[in-house]
Amino acid sequence: MNRHEITEQIVLARLRLGLTWQQLADAIDRPVLWTTSALLGQHPIPAELARILVERLHLDESVVPVLAAPPMRGGLPTAVPTDPTIYRFYEALQVYGGAIKELIHEQFGDGIMSAINFSVDLHKKSHPSGDRVVVTLDGKFLPYQWVSADS
Repeated sequence: MNRHEITEQIVLARLRLGLTWQQLADAIDRPVLWTTSALLGQHPIPAELARILVERLHLDESVVPVLAAPPMRGGLPTAVPTDPTIYRFYEALQVYGGAIKELIHEQFGDGIMSAINFSVDLHKKSHPSGDRVVVTLDGKFLPYQWVSADS
């Protein structure tokens, strides 16, 4: 069974059993965003934690090694995302990406925000005009280090 098929089984089992992503994260004492992303195929899950999730989801133990293996990360079905929720992030980065890049360089220097040494958080904030979605991306700054081929 491949990772895509296992992900489909996970989603179906979670819905069938009435489990929330938060309940699954709590079962392994990991952040909900990380756990959800991992169960959707974007992170390897340590085997001991994968076993807990597989048991909780009533899946076959044979999926544990696949869940524990480093996955092929990223990738969307289309170059421009068509799912409205994902597209809004794409749209926001189209509008604000250049400004974010400029401010990173101005405030930190020539470099990037790591997506490896990284955390992400999402929470709901009440607001008089309607609830707000607050997403925090927290990545280590990595300066470009140019070295010559002779170094």
